[in-house]
Amino acid sequence: MVLTMGELARALDAQCWGDQSIRVTGAAEPAAVGPVDADGGTLAMAMAPKYAEALKPGSIAILAEGMDPEAYGLKAAIFAPRPRLVMAGLTRAFDRGPDIAPGIHPTAVIDPTATIGDGAAIAPFVVIGAHVRIGQGARIGAHVSIGRGARIGDQALIHPGVRIGHDVTAGDRLIVQPGASIGGDGFSFVTPEESGIEEIRRTLGARAAVNQQHWTRIHSLGAVELGHDVEIGANATIDRGTIRSTRVGDGTKIDNLVMLGHNVVVGRDCLLCSQVGVAGSSVIGDRVVLAGQVGVNDNIQIGDDVIAGGAAKIFTRVPAGRVILGNPAVKMETQLEIQKAMRRLPRFAQQLSKLQETVTRLLEKG
Repeated sequence: MVLTMGELARALDAQCWGDQSIRVTGAAEPAAVGPVDADGGTLAMAMAPKYAEALKPGSIAILAEGMDPEAYGLKAAIFAPRPRLVMAGLTRAFDRGPDIAPGIHPTAVIDPTATIGDGAAIAPFVVIGAHVRIGQGARIGAHVSIGRGARIGDQALIHPGVRIGHDVTAGDRLIVQPGASIGGDGFSFVTPEESGIEEIRRTLGARAAVNQQHWTRIHSLGAVELGHDVEIGANATIDRGTIRSTRVGDGTKIDNLVMLGHNVVVGRDCLLCSQVGVAGSSVIGDRVVLAGQVGVNDNIQIGDDVIAGGAAKIFTRVPAGRVILGNPAVKMETQLEIQKAMRRLPRFAQQLSKLQETVTRLLEKG
């Protein structure tokens, strides 16, 4: 896609300075951008003074409000009132996405009972099961499999190698990155007698005896339900529910290598960053942010608008709006005090040793 600076500014609802007729052929970091020529030029992403230092005279750029394009010798500039939001619009304008040819590739295997919406594009070696419904304008990459009875909404983008299990439902504008697996069975097993895990939960660690155990599988009869505008990262996994469905709310974004266990419920507009693991039957509220490597225990509830810092381990219920950190996770301000106290421990140990020596000498004198 090629836009002029003026067209791009209007599309981004931003202000344009300079020659609005210059054609924009792409975007890059300032150091990689040269002056424009007769065919146009690449737009430099220089939305802070420290990035603008690499700008070359005669180029075009996106700048933050208050920066002076003439000082950098630019031909034209777009001002970003909120730089990252402008970047979202800019990258959307230039993202070509994967190359999936229109129509259905002859190597795709589609059950005759499946329904494919108008304008869908289905790449080579896709397998679509019985009674599946694919919405209008969906794009499905190579080697994707979609199980029996699944429902995928309009304008979905499913990248190569994705696995979507039977009876999974998803709203419109679903994006699934390569290798993700949605709708695998939950990790749910039971023993004929009380298991060691159940015993130590009941006794808080005490073991009466250690016996042989045999695990019996609990089958997953539920499915997975994804709302509108959900994104699933590469190699993420979402298990189906045992009886009811595992659910993810509208607008939630799930990063690479995230694991959601069976029966988990995730609210609307959440961010789950890479390597987050949520154990079975936990409930996560709306607009929750779980940073990288956060772990959530099973059968607990996390309230709306909670933010959990990186590598936090959440073992108990978290009230709405709380910011938490650490292992076990506590209020961020409490965790910072804990960290300060831990750094003081060597000094405290030295002071205690000196006090012990002093007390010992006084006792010996007495």
